[in-house]
Amino acid sequence: MDWDNIRIFLSVARAGQFSAAASQLRVDNGTVSRRISALEKSLRVRLFDRQTTGCALTAAGDRLYKSAEEIEAQLLRAPGELSQSDVELSGTVRIAAPDGFSTFFLCSRLGHLKAKYPLLTVQLVPMSRTFSLSKREADLAITIERPDEGRLAVRKLIDYSLHFYAAKRYLAERGPPQGLEDLQRHCLVTYVQDLIFADQLNFMPELYGPTYSRLECSTAVGQLEAVRGGAGIGILHDYAADRDEQLQIVLPDTVFERSYWIVTHLDMRELSRVRAISEFILAEVGTQKSIFRTRKGYCSP
Repeated sequence: MDWDNIRIFLSVARAGQFSAAASQLRVDNGTVSRRISALEKSLRVRLFDRQTTGCALTAAGDRLYKSAEEIEAQLLRAPGELSQSDVELSGTVRIAAPDGFSTFFLCSRLGHLKAKYPLLTVQLVPMSRTFSLSKREADLAITIERPDEGRLAVRKLIDYSLHFYAAKRYLAERGPPQGLEDLQRHCLVTYVQDLIFADQLNFMPELYGPTYSRLECSTAVGQLEAVRGGAGIGILHDYAADRDEQLQIVLPDTVFERSYWIVTHLDMRELSRVRAISEFILAEVGTQKSIFRTRKGYCSP
């Protein structure tokens, strides 16, 4: 059986479309179609149900998918198992993470990782609502919600807290709110609701009601900068905002607590390069765990 055909089959199965798989593989649609047809002919089964919106695995395709994933995992593990030294780790590891964790914590520490493993290429990509480790969109993910589906290895990374913050100069001009009801007199810096990729980011749904003035920004980094610039009051990560001298916590008795999880696909977790990065992130968070929670009150999720 031609492995190139199996590789293309896996891409189509994960993408759900011939055209999307062709784009990922950097080949034309005709090549993908011919390879899948050749594979189906050699196996004498139909692997996909072609639909106007994409394609879906048949029962036979689903069986092949499971076997092909096992073969792929073995091929991916082979270089690490043959390597004599972790110092010579090479290849690419893609990490998907929320922009807050990436920018406020992880990015500034990746230089240490590169110094230790100079041949390793690290790709840091944002999370999205449709993100999937099962489709190999990343090798490792930092998530806000604990995944409960799929063949995944999941480990809690850290609990963290968030508070309402405002710029000190904003509060000097507008005055601080004394209670949650006072937020209606202020501009709230929030997420764009229909772009929120995890329910855990929808801290207080009522803030999106018509009685509240809002500035909506799809990233945590953008929200912090908007609050720092005096745009209004926002719910910000304590590990990013608590030490910012331009910012001040408001309504300190209201605190939101969330968790980060570190997740890998079961087929990928034993890869030397993936394991090395997982251990690096766990160690870096472990040495800085005190910055992630600023307990000045509590508000349940």
